[in-house]
Amino acid sequence: MAFDITRARAAYPALGEGFRHFDAAAGSLVAEPVARAVHAVHTGAVANRSDAFAPGRRALEIVAEARRAVADLLGADPAGVMFGSSATSLTYLIARTVAASWQPGDEVVVSRLDHDSNVRPWVQLAAERGATVRWAEFDPATGQLPTEQYRALIGERTRVVAVTAASNAIGTRPDVPAIAALAHAAGALVYVDGVHATPHQPTDVAALGADFYVTSAYKWSGPHLAACAADPVLLETLHPLKLRPSSDAVPERFELGTPSFASLAGVTAAVEHLATLDPAATGSRRERLLTSLAAVRDYEAGLFTGLVDGLAGIDGVTLCPAPDDRCPTVSFRLGAQHPAATSAMLGDQGICAFAGDYYAWEYFQTMGLRDSGGAVRAGIYHYTTADDVEVLLEALRTAAKAAR
Repeated sequence: MAFDITRARAAYPALGEGFRHFDAAAGSLVAEPVARAVHAVHTGAVANRSDAFAPGRRALEIVAEARRAVADLLGADPAGVMFGSSATSLTYLIARTVAASWQPGDEVVVSRLDHDSNVRPWVQLAAERGATVRWAEFDPATGQLPTEQYRALIGERTRVVAVTAASNAIGTRPDVPAIAALAHAAGALVYVDGVHATPHQPTDVAALGADFYVTSAYKWSGPHLAACAADPVLLETLHPLKLRPSSDAVPERFELGTPSFASLAGVTAAVEHLATLDPAATGSRRERLLTSLAAVRDYEAGLFTGLVDGLAGIDGVTLCPAPDDRCPTVSFRLGAQHPAATSAMLGDQGICAFAGDYYAWEYFQTMGLRDSGGAVRAGIYHYTTADDVEVLLEALRTAAKAAR
């Protein structure tokens, strides 16, 4: 059954404004059921968490429902799902907590393909604790992150291997299960940045071998909130800094302060929405999510092939090298034009595409592009249409001709 793009788009009121969105990698539009769920909490009797009265019990259930929803999305245990304001804040929290036991000579492995939120916290904590940072390099000619290098990078002193499930700059999907197997064989933990990957494919944290998997709801049609999933048994061994009166239970001990109940209700609604993207999907919510996100992956892949082929066919457009098997994200430059100028030119035509380094600092530094503006990024999301792609390509064709 073909993906029903008209039905998918109907869930996003903001699309009625007429912009062409290639910017979901920075933050997707919010689905209408999510906005409705958030509004209901803001306008209803929801108090802080308490067993004593109904509005307090509603808050408790909102939190529990959000944990169950994210667990279904990721194939995780709800008792190990923690929430935070962003993937960056959660990663810093976990890094500080894990690194508390590091000794001089311990090692952490990071990747130059990653978003800086899965690099800098580990690098900074290593410097603080006297640990050594070891770098996994990507191949600039192909955009691949070779797995074999990890055999030499991981050793008996490795404490954490941090790696992305998909590059937010070029979409590369490293072989996370193979990397995780090497890390676990050495007794190391694996921290996976799933922010870019989660919206575009089914996720199974156990199959990935992720000890920690972080994702941001605002990248998959939800509110500005992030979640990190881990085995609750592992979390029991970790003790973050916290206020004395706050709960010491897992996962609450990792959540600093009172959460946004409205945003958590939005998280649940976003997961429910993702589970409906294939109307033929049946079974449990987890089963419907797997079916729907597989349909999303196939739909996006078809559009993305047309986008990449079209960009490659424009004289003057230079693509950042990337493997064919990747998330639907491409970075490019238009001739000698500064990427910010290209982004503004597209923006003047109602086409939304970011320019810069998108916090993929190490990637663009390695490619020698960061100081000159990075690149322009175009991503496919499940509300993107073939017409959107053609409008983007035609705008670039026209600009390329004018520059000649």
